[in-house]
Amino acid sequence: MKYTQNRIAESRIALPYVAVYAAAVWLLAGLVSGVWWLQFGCMAVSTFLMVELNNQNSLIRIYSRMVSCCFLVIACAACFLFPSLRASVSCLCFLAFLLLLFHTYQDKWSPGGTFYAFCMMGLLSLMHVRTLYFVPVFWLLMAFKLQSLSWRTFLASVMGVLFPYWLLAPYFAWVGDFSPLLEHIEQLGWVTFPADYAMLTTSQILYYCLLVVFATIGTVHFFRKRYQDKIRTRLMYDCFVILTWLSLVMLTLQPQHDTLLFPVITICVSPLMGHFLALTSTRWTNIVFYVIIALTLLVTAYNIWMLS
Repeated sequence: MKYTQNRIAESRIALPYVAVYAAAVWLLAGLVSGVWWLQFGCMAVSTFLMVELNNQNSLIRIYSRMVSCCFLVIACAACFLFPSLRASVSCLCFLAFLLLLFHTYQDKWSPGGTFYAFCMMGLLSLMHVRTLYFVPVFWLLMAFKLQSLSWRTFLASVMGVLFPYWLLAPYFAWVGDFSPLLEHIEQLGWVTFPADYAMLTTSQILYYCLLVVFATIGTVHFFRKRYQDKIRTRLMYDCFVILTWLSLVMLTLQPQHDTLLFPVITICVSPLMGHFLALTSTRWTNIVFYVIIALTLLVTAYNIWMLS
Protein backbone atom coordinates (compact mmCIF):
# COMPACT_ATOMS: atom_id res chain seq x y z
CA MET A 1 0.00 0.00 0.00
CA LYS A 2 1.31 3.42 -0.96
CA TYR A 3 0.79 6.19 1.56
CA THR A 4 0.92 9.93 0.93
CA GLN A 5 4.58 9.84 1.94
CA ASN A 6 5.39 7.37 -0.85
CA ARG A 7 3.36 9.15 -3.52
CA ILE A 8 5.17 12.41 -2.79
CA ALA A 9 8.58 10.72 -2.53
CA GLU A 10 8.20 9.07 -5.93
CA SER A 11 6.58 12.02 -7.67
CA ARG A 12 8.38 13.58 -10.62
CA ILE A 13 6.97 17.00 -9.81
CA ALA A 14 7.97 17.02 -6.15
CA LEU A 15 11.19 18.97 -6.74
CA PRO A 16 9.59 21.74 -8.87
CA TYR A 17 6.91 22.24 -6.22
CA VAL A 18 9.52 22.36 -3.45
CA ALA A 19 11.59 24.82 -5.52
CA VAL A 20 8.55 27.13 -5.72
CA TYR A 21 8.09 26.75 -1.96
CA ALA A 22 11.77 27.62 -1.39
CA ALA A 23 11.50 30.72 -3.59
CA ALA A 24 8.41 31.80 -1.64
CA VAL A 25 10.27 31.38 1.66
CA TRP A 26 13.15 33.51 0.40
CA LEU A 27 10.73 36.21 -0.74
CA LEU A 28 8.85 36.21 2.56
CA ALA A 29 12.11 36.34 4.48
CA GLY A 30 13.18 39.49 2.63
CA LEU A 31 14.99 38.49 -0.55
CA VAL A 32 14.12 41.70 -2.37
CA SER A 33 14.37 44.17 0.50
CA GLY A 34 17.57 42.55 1.81
CA VAL A 35 19.12 42.34 -1.69
CA TRP A 36 20.21 38.74 -1.10
CA TRP A 37 20.40 37.86 -4.79
CA LEU A 38 23.92 36.46 -4.56
CA GLN A 39 22.98 34.28 -1.59
CA PHE A 40 19.87 33.12 -3.44
CA GLY A 41 21.99 32.27 -6.48
CA CYS A 42 24.33 30.20 -4.29
CA MET A 43 21.32 28.29 -2.95
CA ALA A 44 20.07 27.61 -6.49
CA VAL A 45 23.47 26.28 -7.59
CA SER A 46 23.76 24.26 -4.38
CA THR A 47 20.41 22.63 -5.13
CA PHE A 48 21.64 21.69 -8.60
CA LEU A 49 24.79 20.17 -7.06
CA MET A 50 22.65 18.20 -4.61
CA VAL A 51 20.63 16.83 -7.53
CA GLU A 52 23.89 15.79 -9.21
CA LEU A 53 25.19 14.25 -5.97
CA ASN A 54 22.05 12.12 -5.80
CA ASN A 55 22.01 11.18 -9.48
CA GLN A 56 25.69 10.36 -9.89
CA ASN A 57 25.90 8.25 -6.75
CA SER A 58 22.42 6.64 -6.78
CA LEU A 59 21.84 7.57 -3.16
CA ILE A 60 18.29 6.22 -3.32
CA ARG A 61 17.67 2.92 -5.09
CA ILE A 62 14.30 4.02 -6.52
CA TYR A 63 13.39 7.08 -8.56
CA SER A 64 13.01 9.86 -6.03
CA ARG A 65 13.97 13.49 -5.63
CA MET A 66 13.66 13.34 -1.85
CA VAL A 67 17.35 14.08 -1.22
CA SER A 68 17.14 17.39 -3.09
CA CYS A 69 13.68 18.18 -1.69
CA CYS A 70 14.85 17.54 1.87
CA PHE A 71 17.88 19.74 1.30
CA LEU A 72 15.76 22.67 0.09
CA VAL A 73 13.13 22.33 2.83
CA ILE A 74 15.66 21.94 5.65
CA ALA A 75 17.86 24.75 4.34
CA CYS A 76 14.87 27.08 4.10
CA ALA A 77 14.12 26.48 7.78
CA ALA A 78 17.39 28.31 8.54
CA CYS A 79 16.08 31.71 7.39
CA PHE A 80 18.47 33.46 9.76
CA LEU A 81 21.34 32.33 7.52
CA PHE A 82 19.88 33.91 4.36
CA PRO A 83 21.67 37.27 4.84
CA SER A 84 25.02 35.53 5.38
CA LEU A 85 27.05 35.26 2.19
CA ARG A 86 29.63 33.22 4.10
CA ALA A 87 27.02 30.59 4.94
CA SER A 88 25.78 30.45 1.32
CA VAL A 89 29.28 30.08 -0.13
CA SER A 90 30.15 27.51 2.57
CA CYS A 91 27.20 25.40 1.47
CA LEU A 92 28.18 25.69 -2.20
CA CYS A 93 31.86 24.85 -1.63
CA PHE A 94 31.15 21.89 0.64
CA LEU A 95 28.67 20.38 -1.81
CA ALA A 96 31.16 20.81 -4.66
CA PHE A 97 33.78 19.13 -2.48
CA LEU A 98 31.58 16.09 -1.77
CA LEU A 99 30.56 15.77 -5.41
CA LEU A 100 34.21 15.74 -6.53
CA LEU A 101 35.40 13.54 -3.67
CA PHE A 102 32.79 10.82 -4.25
CA HIS A 103 34.02 10.61 -7.85
CA THR A 104 37.25 9.15 -6.47
CA TYR A 105 35.54 6.11 -4.93
CA GLN A 106 37.90 3.10 -5.08
CA ASP A 107 40.25 5.04 -7.35
CA LYS A 108 43.66 5.38 -5.71
CA TRP A 109 45.07 6.67 -8.99
CA SER A 110 42.94 9.82 -9.14
CA PRO A 111 45.17 12.64 -7.93
CA GLY A 112 43.45 15.09 -10.28
CA GLY A 113 39.95 14.58 -8.84
CA THR A 114 41.30 14.61 -5.30
CA PHE A 115 43.22 17.82 -5.97
CA TYR A 116 40.14 19.63 -7.28
CA ALA A 117 38.01 18.34 -4.40
CA PHE A 118 40.42 19.59 -1.76
CA CYS A 119 40.77 22.90 -3.60
CA MET A 120 37.16 23.44 -2.54
CA MET A 121 38.15 22.73 1.05
CA GLY A 122 41.05 25.16 0.77
CA LEU A 123 38.77 27.81 -0.71
CA LEU A 124 36.26 27.25 2.08
CA SER A 125 39.02 27.53 4.68
CA LEU A 126 39.76 31.06 3.46
CA MET A 127 36.40 32.05 4.93
CA HIS A 128 36.32 29.53 7.80
CA VAL A 129 39.82 28.42 8.70
CA ARG A 130 38.38 25.78 11.03
CA THR A 131 37.30 23.90 7.92
CA LEU A 132 40.83 22.49 8.08
CA TYR A 133 39.74 20.47 11.13
CA PHE A 134 37.80 18.29 8.70
CA VAL A 135 40.79 17.46 6.51
CA PRO A 136 42.16 14.59 8.69
CA VAL A 137 38.62 13.23 8.95
CA PHE A 138 38.36 13.12 5.17
CA TRP A 139 41.70 11.34 4.94
CA LEU A 140 40.28 8.64 7.23
CA LEU A 141 37.09 8.45 5.18
CA MET A 142 39.13 8.13 2.00
CA ALA A 143 41.13 5.31 3.57
CA PHE A 144 38.33 3.26 5.17
CA LYS A 145 35.11 4.25 3.37
CA LEU A 146 35.88 5.60 -0.10
CA GLN A 147 38.99 3.40 -0.40
CA SER A 148 40.77 6.03 -2.45
CA LEU A 149 43.69 7.02 -0.21
CA SER A 150 47.20 6.44 -1.54
CA TRP A 151 50.38 8.45 -1.36
CA ARG A 152 49.39 10.08 -4.66
CA THR A 153 45.93 11.16 -3.51
CA PHE A 154 47.29 12.17 -0.10
CA LEU A 155 49.80 14.54 -1.68
CA ALA A 156 47.14 15.79 -4.09
CA SER A 157 44.83 16.58 -1.17
CA VAL A 158 47.56 18.54 0.63
CA MET A 159 48.37 20.48 -2.53
CA GLY A 160 44.67 21.13 -3.14
CA VAL A 161 44.13 22.58 0.34
CA LEU A 162 47.22 24.79 0.01
CA PHE A 163 46.50 25.92 -3.56
CA PRO A 164 44.22 28.89 -2.68
CA TYR A 165 46.86 30.07 -0.19
CA TRP A 166 49.55 29.83 -2.87
CA LEU A 167 47.41 32.04 -5.09
CA LEU A 168 47.12 34.64 -2.33
CA ALA A 169 50.81 34.54 -1.34
CA PRO A 170 52.03 36.76 -4.25
CA TYR A 171 49.54 39.46 -3.24
CA PHE A 172 50.73 39.52 0.37
CA ALA A 173 54.35 39.46 -0.86
CA TRP A 174 53.60 42.44 -3.11
CA VAL A 175 52.11 44.48 -0.25
CA GLY A 176 54.89 43.24 2.04
CA ASP A 177 52.58 42.17 4.85
CA PHE A 178 51.79 38.52 5.59
CA SER A 179 50.23 39.30 8.97
CA PRO A 180 46.56 39.01 7.80
CA LEU A 181 47.25 35.53 6.45
CA LEU A 182 49.15 34.47 9.56
CA GLU A 183 46.43 35.82 11.85
CA HIS A 184 43.87 33.89 9.83
CA ILE A 185 45.80 30.63 10.29
CA GLU A 186 46.38 31.34 13.98
CA GLN A 187 42.62 31.14 14.52
CA LEU A 188 42.97 27.36 14.31
CA GLY A 189 44.21 27.46 17.89
CA TRP A 190 41.48 29.76 19.19
CA VAL A 191 38.97 27.83 21.27
CA THR A 192 36.20 29.36 23.37
CA PHE A 193 35.92 27.49 26.67
CA PRO A 194 33.45 27.17 28.14
CA ALA A 195 31.13 27.52 25.15
CA ASP A 196 29.20 30.78 25.02
CA TYR A 197 25.60 29.62 24.63
CA ALA A 198 24.27 33.06 25.53
CA MET A 199 25.10 34.19 22.00
CA LEU A 200 22.57 31.77 20.52
CA THR A 201 19.21 33.04 19.37
CA THR A 202 15.94 31.14 19.68
CA SER A 203 15.99 30.60 15.90
CA GLN A 204 19.40 28.94 16.06
CA ILE A 205 18.38 26.72 18.97
CA LEU A 206 15.19 25.60 17.22
CA TYR A 207 17.06 24.83 14.02
CA TYR A 208 19.73 22.92 15.95
CA CYS A 209 17.05 20.81 17.66
CA LEU A 210 15.39 20.18 14.29
CA LEU A 211 18.68 18.94 12.83
CA VAL A 212 19.26 16.65 15.82
CA VAL A 213 15.79 15.13 15.34
CA PHE A 214 16.39 14.60 11.63
CA ALA A 215 19.87 13.19 12.20
CA THR A 216 18.53 10.72 14.77
CA ILE A 217 15.65 9.54 12.57
CA GLY A 218 17.85 9.25 9.49
CA THR A 219 20.72 7.48 11.25
CA VAL A 220 18.52 4.92 13.03
CA HIS A 221 16.62 4.17 9.83
CA PHE A 222 19.79 3.79 7.76
CA PHE A 223 21.48 1.36 10.14
CA ARG A 224 18.29 -0.70 10.33
CA LYS A 225 17.91 -0.92 6.54
CA ARG A 226 21.46 -0.55 5.27
CA TYR A 227 21.64 -4.21 4.23
CA GLN A 228 19.22 -3.43 1.39
CA ASP A 229 21.60 -0.97 -0.27
CA LYS A 230 24.65 -1.62 -2.41
CA ILE A 231 28.05 -1.56 -0.71
CA ARG A 232 29.01 1.70 -2.44
CA THR A 233 25.83 3.39 -1.24
CA ARG A 234 26.34 2.12 2.31
CA LEU A 235 29.86 3.53 2.45
CA MET A 236 28.71 6.94 1.25
CA TYR A 237 25.93 7.04 3.80
CA ASP A 238 28.48 6.08 6.44
CA CYS A 239 30.32 9.26 5.44
CA PHE A 240 27.14 11.29 5.81
CA VAL A 241 26.44 9.84 9.25
CA ILE A 242 29.98 10.45 10.50
CA LEU A 243 30.08 14.02 9.19
CA THR A 244 26.61 14.80 10.56
CA TRP A 245 27.33 13.72 14.12
CA LEU A 246 30.87 15.08 14.14
CA SER A 247 29.56 18.48 13.01
CA LEU A 248 26.78 18.38 15.61
CA VAL A 249 29.35 17.72 18.33
CA MET A 250 31.55 20.54 17.05
CA LEU A 251 28.57 22.90 16.94
CA THR A 252 27.60 21.92 20.48
CA LEU A 253 31.11 22.65 21.75
CA GLN A 254 31.74 25.78 19.64
CA PRO A 255 28.37 27.32 18.68
CA GLN A 256 29.97 30.50 17.34
CA HIS A 257 30.89 28.63 14.14
CA ASP A 258 27.26 28.18 13.07
CA THR A 259 27.74 29.77 9.62
CA LEU A 260 30.10 26.91 8.75
CA LEU A 261 28.59 24.00 10.63
CA PHE A 262 24.88 24.56 9.97
CA PRO A 263 25.35 24.28 6.16
CA VAL A 264 27.57 21.20 6.57
CA ILE A 265 25.01 19.46 8.79
CA THR A 266 22.15 20.44 6.47
CA ILE A 267 23.96 18.92 3.49
CA CYS A 268 24.83 15.68 5.29
CA VAL A 269 21.48 15.13 7.00
CA SER A 270 19.45 15.66 3.80
CA PRO A 271 20.40 12.29 2.20
CA LEU A 272 19.62 10.53 5.50
CA MET A 273 16.15 12.06 5.63
CA GLY A 274 15.64 11.50 1.90
CA HIS A 275 16.52 7.83 2.36
CA PHE A 276 14.03 7.52 5.22
CA LEU A 277 11.15 9.25 3.43
CA ALA A 278 11.65 7.48 0.10
CA LEU A 279 12.28 3.94 1.33
CA THR A 280 9.82 3.44 4.17
CA SER A 281 6.18 2.52 3.71
CA THR A 282 4.28 1.89 6.92
CA ARG A 283 1.44 3.62 8.71
CA TRP A 284 3.81 4.80 11.43
CA THR A 285 6.37 6.29 9.06
CA ASN A 286 3.55 8.05 7.22
CA ILE A 287 2.55 9.64 10.54
CA VAL A 288 6.19 10.59 11.14
CA PHE A 289 6.21 12.15 7.67
CA TYR A 290 3.34 14.47 8.64
CA VAL A 291 5.02 15.30 11.95
CA ILE A 292 8.26 16.15 10.14
CA ILE A 293 6.41 18.47 7.74
CA ALA A 294 4.59 20.16 10.60
CA LEU A 295 7.77 20.69 12.66
CA THR A 296 9.71 22.03 9.69
CA LEU A 297 6.95 24.43 8.67
CA LEU A 298 6.58 25.69 12.25
CA VAL A 299 10.32 26.32 12.59
CA THR A 300 10.44 27.97 9.16
CA ALA A 301 7.45 30.20 9.92
CA TYR A 302 8.90 31.23 13.27
CA ASN A 303 12.29 32.05 11.74
CA ILE A 304 10.68 34.09 8.96
CA TRP A 305 8.70 36.01 11.57
CA MET A 306 11.80 36.67 13.66
CA LEU A 307 13.81 37.73 10.61
CA SER A 308 11.14 40.16 9.46
